Amino acid sequence: MANQSSSSSSSSSSYPILCASFNQDASCFVIGTRDGFKVFDTNTGRLCYERAIGAFIIVEMLFSSSLLAIVGAGEQPSLSPRRLCLFNTKTGTALRELNFLTSILAVRMNKKRLVVVLQDKTYVYDLNTVKILDSIDTVPNLKGLCAFSPSLDSCFLALPASTVKGSVLLYNVMELQSHCEIDAHRAPLAAIVLSSNGMYIATASEQGTIIRVHLVSDATKSYSFRRGTYPSNIFSLSFGPSMQLPDILVATSSSGSLHVFSMGFAINQRKSSSILGSIIPDSVADALDPTHHQVLQCAVTAGVKSNSVIRKVDKVVADTSTSEIVSCKATISIITYNGYFQEYSLSINQQNDPVWTLEHEFSLLTVISDNAISL
Repeated sequence: MANQSSSSSSSSSSYPILCASFNQDASCFVIGTRDGFKVFDTNTGRLCYERAIGAFIIVEMLFSSSLLAIVGAGEQPSLSPRRLCLFNTKTGTALRELNFLTSILAVRMNKKRLVVVLQDKTYVYDLNTVKILDSIDTVPNLKGLCAFSPSLDSCFLALPASTVKGSVLLYNVMELQSHCEIDAHRAPLAAIVLSSNGMYIATASEQGTIIRVHLVSDATKSYSFRRGTYPSNIFSLSFGPSMQLPDILVATSSSGSLHVFSMGFAINQRKSSSILGSIIPDSVADALDPTHHQVLQCAVTAGVKSNSVIRKVDKVVADTSTSEIVSCKATISIITYNGYFQEYSLSINQQNDPVWTLEHEFSLLTVISDNAISL
């Protein structure tokens, strides 16, 4: 599940892309530009739908359905940043509109809930009836920072709990109650992401040097990963898809590097004597070991905002009788706000040697619109 610090609004952006986000299973992604919005198939890069009706700063998609949540940039009176439109791509019409007193900074959805983040308040709606269920008073959240797990079983919303330190509030969106608060960093938060199953949360502060992973159920720290020595703006965090412990966590930052941190991905990880020995490192020092961190330098243009997601993780087993894993391969997709889509693969063998391959790259701004069809 991708962190969506990269999909929060930024109407003053100088980038051609104003917002970008992957849907809940990363099968599609959407972008908003000054001209309108576009929906792409992540697997093929095909332009599935586009609408050129003005500038949009938020576009969110509900799985592979025809439902989009869209918010205008305010460049036209009809596209106010205070108005949320639930839009049907099949009919090309608005299903519902919600108006707010202040600008909408982020929107999240799953099959039962709609979450709208404002600067000082977050609203939770029933998606089917669009009836308000709860409102959450928050600390000033100028960037609209949030994370949301689409799982209905462990459906959590994460929001900043402080403006002076890296505390995060976890709220159970199905039970409509606060779950816990985690003090993750000394500096304020810059990026947060929840795993798709809602079991783990990863955070980075404005310093951007350490990324921490906590178990949501009891708010215990499971991993600490060092991204680098020098400060950097973390643009996105994403867990690999998994029913249990995600194999890897990926981060993009202002340095232009792509960082991959291993949790269950490395083949020859050291084991501990505990029950969780096969997946949990011996200590924080173990998690800081270089074998748990792979870096692709200059993956994207330095300083350009980006949003990344781990689409899939494949493991090759040598012998089905022993289930010995001989290699792992992760597929990582990246949207850069200067208008490009890139897909990298990272393969790791038994010696934990990384091999990076750029599988696909194309411009999101020059895709032929004649290929667009309704979802």
